[in-house]
Amino acid sequence: SLSAGLDLPGRFLFATLTLMTLIAILVFIEEAVYIYRKIPSSKRSIIIWINAAAPVISTTSCIGMWVPRSTMFTDFTAGIFFAIVIHKFLMMMIKECGGQKVLLRRFENGHFTISTGPCCCCCLCLPRVPITRQTLFWLKLGTFQFAVFRPVLIFLSIVLWTNGNYVLYNLSPKGPALWISCFIGALTLFALWAVGIMFRKVRILLKCKNIIPKFALYQFIVILNHLQTTIINVFATQKIIPCAPPLSSTARGSYIAQQLLIMEMFLITVISRVVYRRKYHDLEPPECVAEEPGDKKQTP
Repeated sequence: SLSAGLDLPGRFLFATLTLMTLIAILVFIEEAVYIYRKIPSSKRSIIIWINAAAPVISTTSCIGMWVPRSTMFTDFTAGIFFAIVIHKFLMMMIKECGGQKVLLRRFENGHFTISTGPCCCCCLCLPRVPITRQTLFWLKLGTFQFAVFRPVLIFLSIVLWTNGNYVLYNLSPKGPALWISCFIGALTLFALWAVGIMFRKVRILLKCKNIIPKFALYQFIVILNHLQTTIINVFATQKIIPCAPPLSSTARGSYIAQQLLIMEMFLITVISRVVYRRKYHDLEPPECVAEEPGDKKQTP
């Protein structure tokens, strides 16, 4: 078994990381109970989904650490879950503004700035887009497509993997792994772009609802779960991370990525509990805001 092949420091590390995962799960359960009791039903499920991102990634990483052969399934499970969370975060920003109808009334003559990351941050010449029901639909579609197509592509990858045609670290143009990864990467960029456009517009309005630290936590999960893991896997594939028998370079890279994610997601779970539980006031009705457009001294 895996535990029999570990020395004493290795067993202590695995036990510590497992304990951190269990604590993260307990913290999330306690937070979910609090949200269920205190948050209005219209926002309840969305906020619970977003808070569950870090504990779910920590749990899948812990399972992959203990059962190395399950890494393919645990990584795909975390990927599917976080694809849904990205869509939920966009919907949370709309809900915190009072819903789609209230948001359209608040920004009746406003515009979306689409020259934002990660797709068009350098394209400053792009025109500003009026805020209408249609543009909101396209933003929601930008995240919804990711929540739909990523599970489909991951299911296709698992089918090809069971048939021996999909090798995760084989990035040859003749293999399907490269093309599926590129397509998922493009879908991810479009989804993050939609969230970035919405956040750039509502961040001042929702500052009293802690949207900036919430967005920062969301961005940390994106960077750590995607970019960090990808960089470690590339280093392992190129043998920059040396092998340590009986573990190959790719196996060691997978272990390092999973162990880092467990520690990072534990910290994010604890910080999320503080950020999402902090008390804040509801926004003023749009009519009150419209009556005092020049009063910049008044705080929300």
